[in-house]
Amino acid sequence: MTTPAIVLGGTGYVAGELLRLLAGHPFLRPEAVLSDSQAGGAVEAAFPHLAGCFPDLAFSGRDGLARPIGDREKAAILCAAPHGAAAPLLDEALTAAERAGTAVKVVDVSADFRFADGDAYRAVYKHAHGAPDRLAEFLCAVPEHLAETLAGHVGHPGCFVTATLLAAVPLLKLGLVEPRLSVVAVTGSTGAGRKPTDTTHHPARRSNLFAYSPLTHRHEPEMRALAAAASGVEAEIFFTPQSGPFARGIYATLQGRLIRPMEAEEVRQALAGFYAGAPFVEVLADPPRLQDVVGTNRARMSAAVSEDHVVVFSAIDNLVKGAAGGAIQWMNRLLGFPETSGLMGPGLGWL
Repeated sequence: MTTPAIVLGGTGYVAGELLRLLAGHPFLRPEAVLSDSQAGGAVEAAFPHLAGCFPDLAFSGRDGLARPIGDREKAAILCAAPHGAAAPLLDEALTAAERAGTAVKVVDVSADFRFADGDAYRAVYKHAHGAPDRLAEFLCAVPEHLAETLAGHVGHPGCFVTATLLAAVPLLKLGLVEPRLSVVAVTGSTGAGRKPTDTTHHPARRSNLFAYSPLTHRHEPEMRALAAAASGVEAEIFFTPQSGPFARGIYATLQGRLIRPMEAEEVRQALAGFYAGAPFVEVLADPPRLQDVVGTNRARMSAAVSEDHVVVFSAIDNLVKGAAGGAIQWMNRLLGFPETSGLMGPGLGWL
């Protein structure tokens, strides 16, 4: 028996990836996709690569949000709305569920439920939180860093944060490094969203590489807070994002100082042991290649050591492991499905 899924904010890249993954999910089926800008339009018209998957599915407007929630006993809500818009939208959805007596689980891919309180959110995003009374109902963590199944809802960490924390948390929690880390992460153009800007438009992005917001990016506070929550160690993390000449993926290179002498293989074994029960994380002998994870929910990692200096590499698909795939991974756990359900498809290979 399948559970109906409702996708909010349904026309961006992350929403498209949610629908692509849900098309092959054995336990979740898309019942409604909300988008005010495309209300009434065919979902497959907005995402031609999904042709044949959802021939009868059309976008709904926000004014129709209560109907797909109230029509059923339970539902899975996956929110791909932008930060700032997601919180009030989810508040409305949860209120409708409460009134209808519908049991819902929510995974939000925006930044709106990644912080524990409204003041922390305001400090980073410079505006008030859209549903501060709902914050206590959500917990934010990379799925591999929280063993227990949650009773509430989940705010999924960002793509940069996911790639960074996969490398940082085991180093900190196992006591391998001093609590001062630096990370440089290169991201593909899809991380900037579907609407082109001066720095994401194809002519500006192609055959180009540049850093932006070095040491001031808004994901840095999120990295520090979630690393502390997952590892129990308050660490300084200094983050420099870079824009790469490709569409999908994040390649993060994290550096730190070892507390004791270690060989590279010993560090790799420690990472592999930490993620021994994680079906999507692989630790390799050599640095990972981005193309090998694109289109998948996998993360590939490796490490190198010189004297007391350690480098850990982390490669993920920003749209899958860093967003839609991680969200479905969480939803699988919230609903008691096998964690890998709908997420074991092969990569895209040559792009």
